[in-house]
Amino acid sequence: MEPKRAAASRPEPGEYASFYETYISKVKGNDIVGILEAQRLQMAQLFAAHSERDGNFRYAPDKWTVKEVLGHVCDTERIFAHRALRIARGDQTPLPGFEQDDYVRGGNFAERTLADLAEEFGLVRAANISFFKSLQKDAWQRRGVANKNEVSVRALAFIVAGHELHHRLILEERYFPAIPRA
Repeated sequence: MEPKRAAASRPEPGEYASFYETYISKVKGNDIVGILEAQRLQMAQLFAAHSERDGNFRYAPDKWTVKEVLGHVCDTERIFAHRALRIARGDQTPLPGFEQDDYVRGGNFAERTLADLAEEFGLVRAANISFFKSLQKDAWQRRGVANKNEVSVRALAFIVAGHELHHRLILEERYFPAIPRA
């Protein structure tokens, strides 16, 4: 029997550092697990409509390629979910931050296919949905310290969703319309 999913309400401003408001404010609704599931499907549809050539596109010389954006979303989601796991399990060890540009440089995303990266996103997201579905009500409320800031598990779930949405909107607004078509 599948465990009953505990509802996670929206996080309050004191549950996360103020700079995460950019992400959390983008997420509409309260059913975070349902939102994460819907996003997984939206990303699959978005990338199914684009070619390998599109994956190497950058809209300005100093911007990441489409593949680097997608790799960044995968890496960041793993890090935020790792934080949520540790905090949900009661681990009070302060968790470090990370430098996103270093991760992108070290990701070798140009050597991978766009389809492979899109599949990876789907798998990472599916694993995280499974994790968030498993949480009991008290685990959603737990707080820990990540990147020198207090954060709750439910805030991290909303940050995961908001971060993906932030980058998907950038892809839809700045990258994909600017890709030259033959």
